[in-house]
Amino acid sequence: MYQDERMTAILKYLSNHDRIDIETICEMNNVSRDTARRDLVKLEELGKIVRTRGGAKLPSFTYEVHNYEQRLKKASHIKSQIGKFAATLIRDGDHIILDASTTVQFVAENLASRNNTVVTNSIDIASILSQKEDTTIHLLGGSLNNKHRSIYGSRTIEQVSDYKVNKLFLGACGISAEGLSVPVEEEGYLMREMIKRSDKVIVLTDSTKFNKTFFQKVCDLDAIDIVVTDEKIDQNMKEIVENYSIELMIVPGSKSEES
Repeated sequence: MYQDERMTAILKYLSNHDRIDIETICEMNNVSRDTARRDLVKLEELGKIVRTRGGAKLPSFTYEVHNYEQRLKKASHIKSQIGKFAATLIRDGDHIILDASTTVQFVAENLASRNNTVVTNSIDIASILSQKEDTTIHLLGGSLNNKHRSIYGSRTIEQVSDYKVNKLFLGACGISAEGLSVPVEEEGYLMREMIKRSDKVIVLTDSTKFNKTFFQKVCDLDAIDIVVTDEKIDQNMKEIVENYSIELMIVPGSKSEES
């Protein structure tokens, strides 16, 4: 078995288990302890795992940040399915907040309800909804982040604090037992204020975002009412979500084309 094949087997095992030890690697890949250690060193160099005493685990912290266009393309099929499903949770006349995540953009694209009032900090979502004559749009003011095509800053937080809505739709950069997190501090502050202003918090996330933690914590899991995701959510994260009495909605037939 080549090293690439052995490393793939290790990562596959870790996708379903918290940790892996040297003995398991040796038995699974039929290699010596020295070979197993070399494979773990290589995986750590690639940023795929964190080595521990006697084995390895998947990294929980991540600092990977893509621009909006890159994020929109990544797992776009599953994001579209999640967004389309989430749009059915909006009723005629609902007042809602849509944050500037790429998955939430698909909610806007699939919005079929009428007479909604929408607050958003996304210039793309505002543009999409401007085509719906019976939708009232409140585009938050502040500083435009060109990379993420969204509006942030102290003025944005101040404005959103003036509103009260039925439902909030949030995208997740990272969701773990520690809660919801994002890589950008000011984005986290804005999302936290959005949560305060909403009766129901609905998080939209494809399964690749689970068990990831970014720099800025947004909220604990007990602040979330509903999580909408795909069928590849692992059992461990499913149990964590349900233990917080969060309603877990798995989109039927929603298996991502990306790993």
